[in-house]
Amino acid sequence: MERIKTIMKIANEGVVAVIRAESKEEGLRIVDAVKQGGIKTLEVTMTVPGAVDIIKEISEHYKNDDVLIGAGTVLDPETARACILAGAKYIVSPSLNPETVKLCNRYRIPVMPGIMTVKEAIEALELGAEIIKVFPGSAFGPDIIKAFKGPVPQGNFMPTGGVSLSNVKDWIKAGAVAVGTGGDLTKGAKTGDYALVTKTAAAFVEAVQSARV
Repeated sequence: MERIKTIMKIANEGVVAVIRAESKEEGLRIVDAVKQGGIKTLEVTMTVPGAVDIIKEISEHYKNDDVLIGAGTVLDPETARACILAGAKYIVSPSLNPETVKLCNRYRIPVMPGIMTVKEAIEALELGAEIIKVFPGSAFGPDIIKAFKGPVPQGNFMPTGGVSLSNVKDWIKAGAVAVGTGGDLTKGAKTGDYALVTKTAAAFVEAVQSARV
């Protein structure tokens, strides 16, 4: 049941914050700033130094809070298992690795593999992925969701890469079940302006909600 609850939370909230940072300290500050802005579904990428430790620390810190911590940029099943043991509630990959999907299914952890073609989307569904990551979204634009929905209407697609405040409504209206956003959301952190990160997070939440009306 936890797997189903996690999937529904991602779909209901509609925004996954992709956390990339240069250090563990910066990563934790970004997480706090994003949470204050109302985004409670967070993806810590494996490109962050000490990413697994960060996942473990924030999972423990927010264990009694309504925050969902996942792992992103997971390239293989070994990394997926390490993240799950550290407390990750879902796994996100930039590509479709069948063995990673199988491992996550084994432990009943939601996994969102990255795809670029209808063939990959169908394979992801056959492997049991409930939400499919469209990556990089910047290579396609929102119209790709409608294109995928033509032959694969049963697919739940989440674009990541290229999702910004200027186009997030277009992605949602095109049929995206949720969006993943990183650079546009956390750009304030590069200059130490975490208040901007919080403000941007709140704007993303509002944009998704209004696009669904």
